[in-house]
Amino acid sequence: MSDSPIFYDPSTDSMYVTLGAGPAVRQRVEDDRDLVIDLDAEGRTVGYDIQFASQHMDVVEEALRLLRQSAAKAA
Repeated sequence: MSDSPIFYDPSTDSMYVTLGAGPAVRQRVEDDRDLVIDLDAEGRTVGYDIQFASQHMDVVEEALRLLRQSAAKAA
């Protein structure tokens, strides 16, 4: 596995974007967007698990925007 915060599996058209450090302890499911948002113990978003990513470019763009924001805060 690479150190990239973005993982895409073309065989399932699924994408995972890591947005924060630490373990996910709960999830929020948004069925209409084929999205599972991983949350840490404080309720902060730590990852986006996007199913059928090529059909949900709005969700992909949202995840990438959040990734850029978290990278800017860490810099």
